[in-house]
Amino acid sequence: MNLEIAQAQFGVRPPVQKPIPEFLIEMGEDGIRKLISDHYDAIKASDIYYLFPQDAEEFEAAKKHSSDFIIQICGGFPHFNQNRGAPQMVGRHAPFAIDAPARQRWLELYRPLLEELKSSGVTETSLNSFWGYINIFSIWMINTQA
Repeated sequence: MNLEIAQAQFGVRPPVQKPIPEFLIEMGEDGIRKLISDHYDAIKASDIYYLFPQDAEEFEAAKKHSSDFIIQICGGFPHFNQNRGAPQMVGRHAPFAIDAPARQRWLELYRPLLEELKSSGVTETSLNSFWGYINIFSIWMINTQA
């Protein structure tokens, strides 16, 4: 599995490919919600937690919103649009000072979770597809030079 982190050039938004439909099929909505929840739990114990809601209820809501977005982007039910409107993720992240090192750390926290999914039967093709999406799309969220 290729979990290399693409280099980010500030202000450049490279083209993004959505994860293949098999990722959602293999994971299911519940599996994606668990992946996102586990990722947020890792964030909470990390040095980038300051970028996330500090209030427990708001933090749990952020997990749900992120799960809804990933499910939708993977071709699932449009939970995000129904609950929050159009994603407009760049704008939603604008209030937070996200630099390249924070993006890198965010991605690094996904690595062990994806390795675990591989060992539990999610195909490498699906995991590479998901990684490819978050790896490149996360570049779009960088709004502050390090």
